[in-house]
Amino acid sequence: MNNLERLNTILLVDDDDASNFLHSIFINKLDMDVNINSALNGQEAIDFILGKGQEQLELPCMVMLDLRMPVMDGWQFMNAYEELVPKKLKDQITIVLVTISDNKEDKERAIANQYIADFAQKPLSDETFKALIQKHYSLATI
Repeated sequence: MNNLERLNTILLVDDDDASNFLHSIFINKLDMDVNINSALNGQEAIDFILGKGQEQLELPCMVMLDLRMPVMDGWQFMNAYEELVPKKLKDQITIVLVTISDNKEDKERAIANQYIADFAQKPLSDETFKALIQKHYSLATI
């Protein structure tokens, strides 16, 4: 669990714009002061985390990572994350793998990955986000 004083930024990584939009609504419904950003694939997410193309880095505290995406899927993202993201940044990010699949192997692989803090089944709801945030951010007030 991250004992962060606040959850400042969430990065939604999903190739489905509608899912990113709905998840933003669910998070906003929790009435938290949090910035919500989105990426349509793993490559965009890596670029966001590393601050590529941005004037000032806004490191996400939580990454909601879809598994099945074009360009770079969730597992490819995790490989790039492990190789490219400095440890000091990794220590500040909670990754939640999000998938519609109920594939047992995906869940086992996620649990075995040291950088994946949790696994959530789609469809997500405001209650799902609330539970995940409270679980991983002990000082977050919702």
